[in-house]
Amino acid sequence: MRTPIRAAAAPASAPHVPVLLAEVLDALNPGGEGIAIDGTFGAGGYTRALLAADPALRVLAIDRDPRAIAGGQALVAEAQGRLALVPGRFGDLDTLAADAGEGPVRGVVLDIGVSSMQLDTPERGFSFRHDGPLDMRMGADGPSAADLVNEADEAELADIIYHYGEERRSRAVARAIHEARRRGRIEGTAQLAEIVAGVVRAEPGSHIHPATRTFQGLRIAVNDELGELVRALHAAERVLAPGGRLAVVTFHSLEDRIVKQFFAARSGRAAHGSRHLPAQAEAATRSLTPVTKGPVLPGEAELARNPRSRSAKLRAVARTDSPVPAPLSAIETLASLPEKIRGGARR
Repeated sequence: MRTPIRAAAAPASAPHVPVLLAEVLDALNPGGEGIAIDGTFGAGGYTRALLAADPALRVLAIDRDPRAIAGGQALVAEAQGRLALVPGRFGDLDTLAADAGEGPVRGVVLDIGVSSMQLDTPERGFSFRHDGPLDMRMGADGPSAADLVNEADEAELADIIYHYGEERRSRAVARAIHEARRRGRIEGTAQLAEIVAGVVRAEPGSHIHPATRTFQGLRIAVNDELGELVRALHAAERVLAPGGRLAVVTFHSLEDRIVKQFFAARSGRAAHGSRHLPAQAEAATRSLTPVTKGPVLPGEAELARNPRSRSAKLRAVARTDSPVPAPLSAIETLASLPEKIRGGARR
């Protein structure tokens, strides 16, 4: 067993601080010949640490954001042939790895959700802290949040905000959006945040803006984030060599629930099933084995250094030598809008 690798401190100028970096490296235990895949390159924090772990290890880094790809070219040059940085979605990581032809995959890391660079760039439209266009697209294609807000019907908006944003007042928010867009197209983040704040009250003592959950729901829908996560889990399972490890960092309950259920089903820990995966979980081949016992959380030092890490959870598994089972289709129900909630009770 290799000695656990501790992460070097992130450069002071880094626009994004990778969360649970030392813990991710301990879980992956990278080293030796082969390839590690960073499915969410961002500012390159995990990639840089993986490159430093062992000079024999090569890294395939993926990002759907063209700005991240452009910003990572200096690291590509610095890595001197050990880093391939490719545009794409991490749900296709197995295909991208095959195209790269880099060899056996020893580890995969996924840092789910929006990056600090995206949140802190007003023109990307992810945040309401500074007014900007209502965009929210991680890539450069597809409908924007403005398209969704202005063109989706009221019931669909309510479902998105309720299920993906976990906003209990989703019907009231959708109704307010519907009324507002009758007066003109909703184009800005501040405009939408004001509409939401008109019907959702801030919780006493809370520092969370009333529009936070609505923005989360729209962002997840625009980028199909949960669907991409499901596809990435299956892709990592297919591409990992026996003994290779998968580490996933999540930031809210919807993401963590998907990862937890998938890992439980594939490692045989869901012995009695669940309301989400009743039959398939029981019959799943044990293609994965746990590395972490439950979620790994940030420590006090990291929380003080990086408050955005407060909701992070790390889970990790290792690939066994068992054949890859059929896709776990039931897990997709956790990533989609359940038909049973359409028209259901909401306030």
